[in-house]
Amino acid sequence: MKTQTINLNNHSEQNRIEMIDFYNEATEDYGFWSNDYNMHFGYFIPFKTNPFKRDQMLNQMNTEVLKRLKIGKPKNRLVDLGCGMGATMRHALKLYKNIMAYGVTLSDFQVNQGNEMLKGKNGIILKENYNDTSFQSNSFDSAIAIESLCHSGHNCRSLKEAHRILKPGGRFVIADAFLKKEDTQLCKGGKYAYNKLCNHWSLEKLETHTYIEEKLKELGFKNIKVEDASFRVAPSVLHVPFAITGFILKKLLRLKSIKRESFHNLKGSFYALLSGLHMKSFGYYIISAEKA
Repeated sequence: MKTQTINLNNHSEQNRIEMIDFYNEATEDYGFWSNDYNMHFGYFIPFKTNPFKRDQMLNQMNTEVLKRLKIGKPKNRLVDLGCGMGATMRHALKLYKNIMAYGVTLSDFQVNQGNEMLKGKNGIILKENYNDTSFQSNSFDSAIAIESLCHSGHNCRSLKEAHRILKPGGRFVIADAFLKKEDTQLCKGGKYAYNKLCNHWSLEKLETHTYIEEKLKELGFKNIKVEDASFRVAPSVLHVPFAITGFILKKLLRLKSIKRESFHNLKGSFYALLSGLHMKSFGYYIISAEKA
């Protein structure tokens, strides 16, 4: 048992190192995916968002997540756990004038470049581990995690830390891909896509949405709502093959080489699309909860 624990810790640490390297080297590539540097998928609403305009759907996802925080008129301290380049923070600061936004990431590149983009705005990105931040307990009104907690395997530590730093009554919203069944129950095709996805995007693993709901309850969250947003997200996922092709052509036309991390990013995007086709095994969910 002791040996297994050591191996697990080594795996987690190796994954963390690979994830940091990945985002330090490949974050700038996301400028091709999103003009605003949104590092997630989008949210489609018929007759409101255009399925051919990717950035519109990506920013709609930001809007949907923020809407579920139920931000009122009083001052609101918001933390983005795994904020990337701070795109969601900047979107929040446009929508709400009463917000002070904090973001945490382990990537030096994202800290430096993200803070440049936040200059003159009421927000800051800090180099912090969202599993173990230096923030005081009960210090935030709102917390979000968009496609970030998967990098540490949807670990209960992430949920526990969010609960610790939120004030009583504070709200927490997660938007991410989850398994619909245990990974041991995946079919061969689903298992293949899942393993490749985790490998290329430096994901420790994916949990089931039911596991997250159970853990949130155990930690003391209430009013938990789990929404299956798979069909809302699907139109933006379908942009993946076109974005990959366009990115490669752009590099070739400029006679630029493609970095190893960029190749991993491109392959990960492809396997995200492939995983999404296994609808009985994978889904995209928006989970909201309130600290009791």
